[in-house]
Amino acid sequence: MKKYLIIGSGFSGAVIAEQLSKDPNNKIVVIDERDHIGGNCYTERDKDSNVMIHKYGPHIFNTDNKEVWDYIQQFCEMVPFVNRVKSIYNGQVFSLPINLHTINQFFGKTFNPEEAKVFIDSIADKSINEPRNFEEQAMKFIGKDLYNAFFYGYTKKQWGCEPTELPASILKRLPVRFNYNDNYYANPFQGIPKDGYTAIFENLLAAKNIEVRLNTKFDSSWDLTEYEHVFYSGPIDAFFDYKYGRLSYRTVTFEKHSAEGDYQGNPVINYADPEVPYTRVHEHKHFTPWEEHEKTVYFKEFSKETEEQDVPYYPKRLKEDMEIFEKYENEANTLSNISFVGRLATYRYMDMHHVIAEALNVVKKNK
Repeated sequence: MKKYLIIGSGFSGAVIAEQLSKDPNNKIVVIDERDHIGGNCYTERDKDSNVMIHKYGPHIFNTDNKEVWDYIQQFCEMVPFVNRVKSIYNGQVFSLPINLHTINQFFGKTFNPEEAKVFIDSIADKSINEPRNFEEQAMKFIGKDLYNAFFYGYTKKQWGCEPTELPASILKRLPVRFNYNDNYYANPFQGIPKDGYTAIFENLLAAKNIEVRLNTKFDSSWDLTEYEHVFYSGPIDAFFDYKYGRLSYRTVTFEKHSAEGDYQGNPVINYADPEVPYTRVHEHKHFTPWEEHEKTVYFKEFSKETEEQDVPYYPKRLKEDMEIFEKYENEANTLSNISFVGRLATYRYMDMHHVIAEALNVVKKNK
């Protein structure tokens, strides 16, 4: 019998465990320091309203990877869902991502697609050839006015620093559409699990040769020699006891509110004005439009720097962070029986479908 240790029960750990469990000769131990499985994708019913809550913030599954889409649907019924995000700026509600309706509303125009392309090209900052940072990346594409309205204040609140300090890579895609498509995502496969995300993890970890130990924090002093292989999905700096220093992350906190009826009529509304302290409000009954609820629950989301007791969410990846990470990565590469997987262990931003695809590939390499 081969014994495996998986540290973390989010999508990385759960998918790896499920794949390894197919061999009855494997014994898989999954540990998690929290009191529940599922990592930041954990969902639960609100006791008062019975609304399905995304406890650590909204998760809409979307991918262009059919293998991942087919894989996840083995463990849930995925209901089609289109995320239509709105943004409030200067007392008006706009549609995101920036599209033809946003442009026409913002500038008081009635452009057709070609006219809008010519107009945006005329206001884009052509002096920027190679964007050096987030701000220049946005200014090169959409110009000063749209950048200030929809990106500057929101980004500063989200990341806790001036956008000029952030790498251009954060804003990878052209943030504008020249049609009226207000689907927040461009991927062909989009949905939300009918019974919530926690049910997916229960199904992924259901095999008899998987043992789940909650409220169990990994310690670097553990003897790992009894395991054929270890898969680690926690923060990489924590694994090495922060010997080269702490990597910086942003985390989010939520202020919960309950009400009767419908609070905002939409799942997610961003607040782009810098003087509004929160980044967005999400109302969770709208993530399950196939359900009916008389009461509602919504959350104001605040972004802050991650402190020792906080849950890390978004790797900042500033220049000094990447220098520290390189040291951890080099040491990690010397460990033949440990794989570092997922957002925290590889210190990069990954959506759910990226994490699942990585986990499936990692198992193939280490079987």
